Amino acid sequence: MKYLFTFFIIPLLINSTNQKEDFIGKWKGDDNGEIGYIIFDEEGYAAFEIEGQIMGGKEFVMNDQKGKMTYSINDKVNPIEVDFILTKIESGESKTLLGIAEFIDENTLTFDISFGSIRPSEFGENSITLNRVK
Repeated sequence: MKYLFTFFIIPLLINSTNQKEDFIGKWKGDDNGEIGYIIFDEEGYAAFEIEGQIMGGKEFVMNDQKGKMTYSINDKVNPIEVDFILTKIESGESKTLLGIAEFIDENTLTFDISFGSIRPSEFGENSITLNRVK
């Protein structure tokens, strides 16, 4: 029994990574010449940055209302599910943007997001390749 633990369980624990940590950072994408960024922080907040305008993070203002944007990652499925939760701070009302992601390598990922209520099931014409900004 001791050998089973040593040879099978310990390597499994050592080699497992926390997928959320793999996302943390700033990711750059080019959508038909329009450069944008997705930012994932270690506290669970996310933001979109387009043309210098930032939507998301711990607190931002949109339509004269304060909001925040968090994210959740489900790496138990393939492709990985990445959800952005936009919450109005005053009312607590929220909306979730459903996305999928797949790592090409540690600094490149393919990403797709739905602005409707149905999660994309595969990468298609609306997918974008994001590169980690170092």
